[in-house]
Amino acid sequence: MIRPLVALGMALCAAAVQAEEVEVAKGAMLRGLDKLTGEVQDLRVLNGDVVPMGRIMIALGECRYPAGNPSGDAYAYLAIGEVSSEDPIFTGWMIASSPALNAMDHRRYDVWVLRCITE
Repeated sequence: MIRPLVALGMALCAAAVQAEEVEVAKGAMLRGLDKLTGEVQDLRVLNGDVVPMGRIMIALGECRYPAGNPSGDAYAYLAIGEVSSEDPIFTGWMIASSPALNAMDHRRYDVWVLRCITE
């Protein structure tokens, strides 16, 4: 369910992060927060993978970074859904330097991008 959303979103939104020349990384480091328990979890996710975090599933389409600057900004296309629902709670690009620009709105969880994995 989440993987087809990632593929569709990648096709529709690829131009959104092409304002500068970018390269595709192997994956992304994400950080998740359970607002109920206060638990913070770092997640290493490779492009195309789906990982669980509590009661949500996080799918990474791909992570991109500025060409020639792997430690620069990170742009990650994510699809996030609750385990108990078929409807996604978030699909779109998240940008590491501007997490509030396109943030996931969920009553219990926050997820944001830390950086791309280039090694």
